[in-house]
Amino acid sequence: MDGMTLLTDLYQLTMAYGYWKSGRADHEAVFHLHFRNAPFASGYTVACGLEPVLDWLRAFRFPDDDVAFLATIPGNDGKPIFAPEFLEHLRGLRLSVDVDAVPEGTVVFPHQPLVRVRGPILQCQLLETALLCLVNFHTLIATKAARICQAAAGDQVLEFGLRRAQGVDGALAASRAAYVGGCASTSNVLAGKRYGIPVRGTHAHSWVMSFTDELEAFETYAGAMPNNCVFLVDTYDTLAGVRKAIAVGERLRQRGHELVGIRLDSGDLAWLSAEARKLLDAAGFHKALIVASNDLDERTITSIKAQGGKVAVWGVGTKLVTAFDQPALGGVYKLAAIRAPGGAWQPRVKLSEQVVKVSNPGIQNTRRFVRGGAAVADVIWDELHPAPTAWELVDPADASHRTTIGADAQGADLLVPVLRAGTQVYQPPALVAVRERTRAQLALFHEGVKRLDNPHRYPVGLERGLHERKTALVLAARAVKATA
Repeated sequence: MDGMTLLTDLYQLTMAYGYWKSGRADHEAVFHLHFRNAPFASGYTVACGLEPVLDWLRAFRFPDDDVAFLATIPGNDGKPIFAPEFLEHLRGLRLSVDVDAVPEGTVVFPHQPLVRVRGPILQCQLLETALLCLVNFHTLIATKAARICQAAAGDQVLEFGLRRAQGVDGALAASRAAYVGGCASTSNVLAGKRYGIPVRGTHAHSWVMSFTDELEAFETYAGAMPNNCVFLVDTYDTLAGVRKAIAVGERLRQRGHELVGIRLDSGDLAWLSAEARKLLDAAGFHKALIVASNDLDERTITSIKAQGGKVAVWGVGTKLVTAFDQPALGGVYKLAAIRAPGGAWQPRVKLSEQVVKVSNPGIQNTRRFVRGGAAVADVIWDELHPAPTAWELVDPADASHRTTIGADAQGADLLVPVLRAGTQVYQPPALVAVRERTRAQLALFHEGVKRLDNPHRYPVGLERGLHERKTALVLAARAVKATA
């Protein structure tokens, strides 16, 4: 991602300038990237985007042309808003921050830090926008894909969204994140080359329409590509198309090849797939797959299955790559602690009339407790204080509701080091391993947590000591506000 350091909001640079000019640029700060509500009313979220984040961080520089552009930005008086000395500071800037993050494919929940950045406040501030841009979108699409794959219940899901994606970058990011979430392949050839994702595809209606006869279209395609025959059968009459696909499949078999399957792209997919299955089986094509497409999502797939549909492979496009029913994750990046050089840490908390928007203070991590191969609770705790010998979780929605974690549960922190003093110390795993991590992580959680609608609420909360310190900070801040 060379040349992408200016992928930021202007106010990040104006704040950085303010820190520099006021002599606060080297004050140490801790920021956390988290989200407040799970997308799609889901019971879980799949973290994604860390490898693109690392690509962006490795390339973080202000080259001459960036500095020259920043020098042209005017204030209200028409004069440059940035002093030349500050721009020279940016030109020579090299990251020295520590970054910790949850590995991609980790199941996460609201308010847990997905990324933690610690270092000079000027540098931490400059990272905010790009980190949010990358993590928000990848995490959103990976979660949508996981829900769709869950609805498919073991059937293959193919990502078909390139033509409907939100631009070129959105298409590539969506293909990658969908694979992390569980999709088996993509139609996006560039994504296949760039990320090593299996690529799948056959033909469109235009292929059939370019011939005078549907049978001729199938035969010609089989002659050109006998090892990749999935025929799109709904151009004219779907069941008649299935019968013609069977006829061509019989000739393929005589030549030593097999009909891979048929694709349905319109109509009553539940009924048509059941009828097509009968025709295929009666003709001896028991292994031929029925592929379905046409604006599918997790709820449509669930419905088709409930109606007795016989679809084996699901091609999902628009509603996956655009996160159709929730277009943004809403992740935020909040300051949680600061200290002057040589000073003590000062925790920070943001107040709000909305409880969900009151931030958590300290240097946070999440400890996940597992018992008997099942996740039982997640506790957000503050590394500024020693880990407790007995863990007690305070429910963020009801502080009177507290859960003690038994000593028989094994705990492990979710954040891992990825940068130390600006140097990468984490090697991202292969994408296929990230996809497998998603599957293994989801297997830790009760089926109720993974329900598409009205999911069970998995226990997540603040460690008791952190809750008490946060409450004291909030009360103190509100007392100051009341006397102002």
